Amino acid sequence: MSTTTSILIGVALVAGGVLWYLFRPDALVLNKTVNEPFPGAGQSSLAESQGMGMELHSGTFHSNAHETKGVATIYQLAEGRRVLRLTEFSTSNGPDVRVYIVAATDVQEEDAAKRAGIVDLGALRGNIGDQNYDVPAELDLNKYRAVSIWCRRFSVNFGAAPLASLHR
Repeated sequence: MSTTTSILIGVALVAGGVLWYLFRPDALVLNKTVNEPFPGAGQSSLAESQGMGMELHSGTFHSNAHETKGVATIYQLAEGRRVLRLTEFSTSNGPDVRVYIVAATDVQEEDAAKRAGIVDLGALRGNIGDQNYDVPAELDLNKYRAVSIWCRRFSVNFGAAPLASLHR
C-alpha cells in the first residue's frame, strides 16, 4: 500500500468519525425511554392527588419537523420550586435535542422560535416517557407560553406545546 493510499484511508476514517459525531445517525433509530416520577413522590397521580403540586400551565404537543406527542405541564411545588413535566411524551430522537420554553404563544416554525426569547431547560432526557425539568423561579410565565423540543445541532423544532394558564 502506498503512502498516498494510507493517507487517504486515514483522512476517510477521520472524516467518517466527524460525520458520525455531527449527525449521530444512531440517535435517529434508537429510542431512549425514561419514566421519572413526579418530583417528591413515587407516582405522578399520587403526588397530584395529595396536593404536592399545583398545575399552573398546560398544553398538548403538536408536531413540527418530527412527530411529537404528549402533554407539557408546569407545576408549582409545595416548597415553591416550579417544574415542567412532560407526560405521555414521545418524539424522534436526534443529536443535541433540548427542551426550550419560548416567549411566544406557540412555535409552529423555526423562525418564530429564533426571533422569540428562549430559555434552555436542558437536554431532552429521553425521546419517550415522563420527565421533569426545573423552571427558573424568575421566569415570567405570562411571557414564556410555549414549550419546544429543539434540535440545537440542526436548528430544528421537533414539536411544540402552547401553554394555557389553568388559573385565570
